[in-house]
Amino acid sequence: MKIFIALIAIIVVFYFLRKANKNTYKVIVNKISVNPEPQYVNSTQVNVLHLSDLHLENLSITPDELYRQVKHEKIDLIAITGDFLDRQRSIPKLVPYLDILNKIAPKHGIYAVFGNHDYFLRKKNFEKLKRMLEEHGVRTFQNENESLMIHGHRLNLIGIDDYSSKRSNLLESYSALKAGYNLVLTHDPNLVLQMKGYHFDYLLSGHFHGGQICYPKPYHLVKMGKLVRMKMIKGFHTHDGKPFYINEGLGQTGLNIRVRSNPEITIHTLTLGAKEAAEKHAI
Repeated sequence: MKIFIALIAIIVVFYFLRKANKNTYKVIVNKISVNPEPQYVNSTQVNVLHLSDLHLENLSITPDELYRQVKHEKIDLIAITGDFLDRQRSIPKLVPYLDILNKIAPKHGIYAVFGNHDYFLRKKNFEKLKRMLEEHGVRTFQNENESLMIHGHRLNLIGIDDYSSKRSNLLESYSALKAGYNLVLTHDPNLVLQMKGYHFDYLLSGHFHGGQICYPKPYHLVKMGKLVRMKMIKGFHTHDGKPFYINEGLGQTGLNIRVRSNPEITIHTLTLGAKEAAEKHAI
């Protein structure tokens, strides 16, 4: 009888793991219009493809599948919010994905910040990762910013280093910043709770994987910061009136499984110039 019960238990566990692994192939593409109304004559829209948490050690989405999902979309800029990998031997696996991102050919470039798992690498291997990204046209940020002029509007890209591993420096990240639309890229969304004195129009992040295993609830995320206790683990949110998005990520950590969570690709439509136009309209 005990052997029979054990056998049933093994079958149930195998079935659960197999089904949970299949979920890692079911990528979802979400489209978000950040500030769609109202539209003004002099405003312009920018479509940002946002990827996060590739975790190449446990990634079921192939480069070809990634391209298939977005090849018909208008992509102006690509943003990647960290956790590419955590093992040196995985670095070459990144190349086919970078080739696909370059094939998408975003008009205004590819930008990335690093996550806590990237810093698991030894310093020389981390530098190898950073160098590979930059050799493939990815501008990396470590508490830095860069401005783009798009149809007469300034888009400030602010790349803030990983908060969970205590590498964030807001003062450096905002240094010499000029007035414009502030788009923040960072890995750990808990950073928004520290940004009361720092303006952003939108913030992109990842880190939580949408819980990854949400059965019955993602209780294991509680240790990952205050936002979890505020029930902010994925999707669109606001804090202090400022909007931010938590991407569920493409890859997984630990076991290559997902339960009530899916790999996610997001396309965010930003409207530049709407704020200035609204202020002029109100005068």
